[in-house]
Amino acid sequence: MRVQSDFADLDTPTGVMRTYIHRPVGEGSYPAILFYSEIFQQTGPIERAAKFMASQGYAVLVPEVFHELNPIGTVLAYDDAGREKGNDDKHSKNIEGYDTDNQAMIAFLQQQDWCNNQIGAMGYCIGGHLAFRAALQPEIKGAACFYGTDLHIQTIPNQPGQHSMERLDDIKGELLMIWGKQDNHIPAEGLLKIYQELNATDITFTWHEFNAGHAFMRDEGDGGRYDAQTAQLGYQLALNLFSRTLR
Repeated sequence: MRVQSDFADLDTPTGVMRTYIHRPVGEGSYPAILFYSEIFQQTGPIERAAKFMASQGYAVLVPEVFHELNPIGTVLAYDDAGREKGNDDKHSKNIEGYDTDNQAMIAFLQQQDWCNNQIGAMGYCIGGHLAFRAALQPEIKGAACFYGTDLHIQTIPNQPGQHSMERLDDIKGELLMIWGKQDNHIPAEGLLKIYQELNATDITFTWHEFNAGHAFMRDEGDGGRYDAQTAQLGYQLALNLFSRTLR
């Protein structure tokens, strides 16, 4: 499918959130995916990934995840300065702000005639965590979480009882958890901790570990991370999830 792109500025309790919208061209009502970026916001790789998913017949929303902390339109570079700023933003934003961001996007989608109200989530790196976080909302029927950082530790600021892994009972949809075994951001003991906690619940989830490093889905920046063949498998797994949960 050909893809059209636009944006909407959504009101949230913590300020206006620029949200990029990629969806099939022409008339139609489609399932939607809330697509969460890395700390760098909507870079070229994130936009290309969102458009790829949109071309499969989905309306894809990419929010500026740190909209409270940056001017509208901010995109950070894949360099040390961008990484430092993005990580500072990650440590500054209250985790409950992501919940109100999700609620704002869901409410927006429910008002659009091009959305059929079947909603999922997907993301990379911190975006993998935020896709997982989105699954706390009852409207989210499937979440594809790629190497989600900070699930195994309480790095992201939160109130007691509000960390994502402390709210597993709120997840009603299906999870797809994808990891790189050589990911230096998420050690093996961290993966085991997440797996054991999920496995102790009734949540429906699948778990995939690839021989890849962190950010293996990203097709530019940080040379040597991108693995096109494994990325293709990742897209196929996400599309399989959404074809079952949103169609």
